[in-house]
Amino acid sequence: MRLIDKITRVGRRDFLKITAAAATVTSVVPTMSSTALAEPLQTVPADTTETLVIMARDLYPHDRITDAFYQKAVATIDKTVSEGANKALLADGVLELDAASKKLKGKSYAALTEETDRVAVLKTIEGSEFFKTMRSSMITALYNQPDLWMKLGYEGPSFAKGGYIHRGFNDIDWL
Repeated sequence: MRLIDKITRVGRRDFLKITAAAATVTSVVPTMSSTALAEPLQTVPADTTETLVIMARDLYPHDRITDAFYQKAVATIDKTVSEGANKALLADGVLELDAASKKLKGKSYAALTEETDRVAVLKTIEGSEFFKTMRSSMITALYNQPDLWMKLGYEGPSFAKGGYIHRGFNDIDWL
């Protein structure tokens, strides 16, 4: 007996309804640039925000994560730095990063298209206070976003649900 796949037929009216709905949704949803933040950074000029977001993505690269999560992490770091003693750390660090990039590759850091080129530039400044602050602060600023947890496969804390022992601690279906 041969089974034939069922083909869903879409009529002209249904097609027009679907496309009209899609057009309405796309026209209503505001378009944002890749570096537009909800609120501007406090210690960094707006034109250098893109450099910090690119650096954050190069420090902790995840292809499945949009720039919005990195932007939020950069904004968190900026807020932390603005409350501290060294308010010019990020602004001076971006200048240092661009100077190192121009010296090594002849372009600003944000203008480099290849990730390997940007990583090479980051290696030249990895001993600086700016780099150390970004690297260490990004851990909590990026991974402490509950909206991001499910994208990374983390279900969140389990203490409110009885702990991991009763919630699949011994499940090793991935092995």
